Amino acid sequence: MNSADPVTDPLTDPLTDPAAGPEIDTVVYDFGNVLVGWDPFGPYEGRPRAEIAAFFEAVDFDSINHAADAGTPYAVLLERVERTHPELVDDLRRYVEHYELSLTGPIEGSAELVAELKGLGLRLYGLTNWQAETFHAAEPSAPAIGLMQDVIVSGREGMAKPDRRIFELVVERFGVDPSRAVFVDDKTVNVDAARGVGFHGVVFTSTEALRKDLRALGLPVAE
Repeated sequence: MNSADPVTDPLTDPLTDPAAGPEIDTVVYDFGNVLVGWDPFGPYEGRPRAEIAAFFEAVDFDSINHAADAGTPYAVLLERVERTHPELVDDLRRYVEHYELSLTGPIEGSAELVAELKGLGLRLYGLTNWQAETFHAAEPSAPAIGLMQDVIVSGREGMAKPDRRIFELVVERFGVDPSRAVFVDDKTVNVDAARGVGFHGVVFTSTEALRKDLRALGLPVAE
């Protein structure tokens, strides 16, 4: 610890003392790499990974993926790549047409934790950055997604995390009190955005670590 870092007292820190704040009644889950594994290299099985990594870099796949998550149809994105990198458009088309191969199944322990939270009577919602055209593949790859009371899919809303508005939409649409809600995501930037709207934010690294974080927030989940 740096000497300039503030020292928190576990007896008064609201993240470790359930009595210091409102009781948690809601958990809002991100899906990708929290409930279901996602590997964009999956649709290219059998091809050298370095070759696909070079393709991703050439077309700025991260920007394409975010645009898709924010509601841009894949047809539009394919047209853009065809104009700028016509020799690579078939590679992007393969990703779109074989998207389900990018989903690697449930994250270890996630289904059991979701079922446990539901059994405790918590409200469970999803807030996922996901293209509307491919979201149908989510639940078959991780059935625990079906235990959510409702889900906001970024591609359907035309905006994506970390846009503050999509967290405000969770509050408005589902009647969530952020001070009584936990938002779980594998990306720190998204968790920070949720905290800015008043949610308790947890950066997901593993289901085991998430259990510890939820217990620190006062939820009686098993160790």
